[in-house]
Amino acid sequence: MVRQTRVAVWDGSTPAWIGAIVQSSSAKIGSNHPMLLQMERVMKLDINNSIQDIDAQWQDESLLDVLREKIGLTGTRFGCGQGTCGACTVLVDGVAVRSCVLSARMLQGRSIVTIEGLANPDGRLHVLQQAWVDGQVAQCGYCQSGQIMAAAALLRRTPRPNDAQIDAALAGNLCRCGTQQRIRRAVHRAANMLS
Repeated sequence: MVRQTRVAVWDGSTPAWIGAIVQSSSAKIGSNHPMLLQMERVMKLDINNSIQDIDAQWQDESLLDVLREKIGLTGTRFGCGQGTCGACTVLVDGVAVRSCVLSARMLQGRSIVTIEGLANPDGRLHVLQQAWVDGQVAQCGYCQSGQIMAAAALLRRTPRPNDAQIDAALAGNLCRCGTQQRIRRAVHRAANMLS
């Protein structure tokens, strides 16, 4: 006998068959069962000044996976998955963090900013993003969103950084193309534009 398997692409919503199981199960075991209560919980995350509802099945995933797969913000990159390369850097309450090693559940009530949220609401690039473009910093570009976010955190706490401060702040963000000199110049340019 040949067994047929159907493969469906998940669109992020709760599939009808899960809803049917929940309805059927709640009738049998009661609607206060812990498993059903967990399935119904929605967490809210503040991402780029917009409150996002995060379904229960995403809450224990990494922030990186939630950003890219659930919400569709793909500017934050997957690099190593271990928090060592910096490609996944975002800002949480203004501090540069590695989104690949943080559970989404840990970030309730915190302000999360991605590379997409760094730009001005009217669509103009943030000063730092513009300095990157003007300085032709990117070569392959893969690490650049993480570099920019780490630089944004630096400029928040040190508005006029020197070379050593820039190097220290961006040391954890790897660039295999060797654009560190252009990155440093772009950070200085942005600092001058901001002051």
